[in-house]
This record gives sequence, structure tokens and C-alpha cells, in this order.
Amino acid sequence: MDRATYDRMAEIDQTHWWFVARRRIIAALIEKHRPKPGPLRILEVGAGTGSNLALLQRYGTVDAIEPDDGARGFAEARSGLKLKGGYLPDVPLDDGAYDLIVLLDVLEHIPGDVEALTYLRGKLAPGGRILVTVPGAPWMWSAHDVAHHHQRRYTGARLRSVFGQAGLKPRYMSHFNSVLFPLIAAVRALGKLTGKEGGDDAMPSKPVNAALAALFGAERHWVASLPVPFGVSIAIVAEPGV
Repeated sequence: MDRATYDRMAEIDQTHWWFVARRRIIAALIEKHRPKPGPLRILEVGAGTGSNLALLQRYGTVDAIEPDDGARGFAEARSGLKLKGGYLPDVPLDDGAYDLIVLLDVLEHIPGDVEALTYLRGKLAPGGRILVTVPGAPWMWSAHDVAHHHQRRYTGARLRSVFGQAGLKPRYMSHFNSVLFPLIAAVRALGKLTGKEGGDDAMPSKPVNAALAALFGAERHWVASLPVPFGVSIAIVAEPGV
């Protein structure tokens, strides 16, 4: 992503409804599908401005990778952690080091998604798992994806295939951001018709922001246990195997 996009994320990622609700859903997924009880050794790949690091630290010790120098510096100042730079698979990581590896809306940015996941598979400890969220519904491709330098959006079938090629067996997969799916689809369609450019990250008024966070965040009550067949995004939890 470009500098302006990272700067915008740093401004809004603690309060914008999408980030707030997604963290609630990620927490529910970790609590339901964590590989073992007790403190975990966690790696976040593509930490961005560090908006998820405090959440992940609730579950154990956290290492993180962020290739962008500015975003990495902001994340380090925010979290107190020292992050690694670089791009997969050129970031040195110890084999078998992590109980949980997370890529939260990151895989869609990586040109070689299979190669990245294959590399990360070797960094999982015995019994370890990978949690990934990605944008779904390829037909929703829009200026937002272009602004965020996405390589692709995923169908469930394609995501399963990518994980299988990387030697990872899905344990659980579900779409999410389903409650607001019709509204977001309409906004993206309207943007295409009007030639809108840029991302969909404008900060709404406080009442609207709170309402959207509540609606999206409510999905945490079921998304980790009851697979949903449609939504703006997809979450998958996987482990080594075929």
C-alpha cells in the first residue's frame, strides 16, 4: 500500500467501525480455534500500523512482520514491540517457532500466496495453526481494492485450493461481514457506475459509526462456530496436512 493509505489507517484504525468490529470477530475466532490452552507464541504477518497487536498480546507473546518502514515504526511506537521488516519468504524465522500465525487482510496483497503460506507452514510448532482473513466475492472488485493494492479477492473454493497447495488443511472456514453485505455491495456497485476512485474508509458520524460497529461486531456471536456462505470477507483456520 502507498504512504497515504498507511497514514489514513493510523488515523482511524482504533475507532473506525470496520477495524473495531473485525477485532471482535478475530478475538472470537482465536478463542474458538486456538491450538492449545495457555499462552501462545504468535506471529502476525503484515502488522500494518499495529492495530491488532494489543489484541494478540492478550493471548501470549507476539512477534510481527511489517515491510513498510513508516507503518512498522508507528506499530513499534504503539505496541512497544520490535517488528521485523522485509517480505516473505525472505524474512528469517525459526522453524517450528509459533503456535499461531495470523495474516489479517494481508494474503490478498502477496503476489505469491501459495509460496508465502508454504514458507509459514514450516514455522508452525507441532499442533500450530494459521488464521487468515481475506476479502471475498471477486465480483465486488472496485476502486477500494485498487487503492489498497490488492492482488485478488477470493472465493471460498480458491482459498481452499491455495491452502491445499501450500500443504495446509482447513479446519474451519466462514464468510463474515455478512450482515452489512447488501449495503456494502450496493456502495461498491454505485462506485463503479460513478467512476469513484480511492478506498471506502471515510469516517462516518459517531452515531453511524457506532451502529455499523454494533451490526458488524454482532457476527462474533456466531461466525466462529456457524459457517456463513456469503459475506464481504472470508476467515479460514488451517493446520499442516492434506
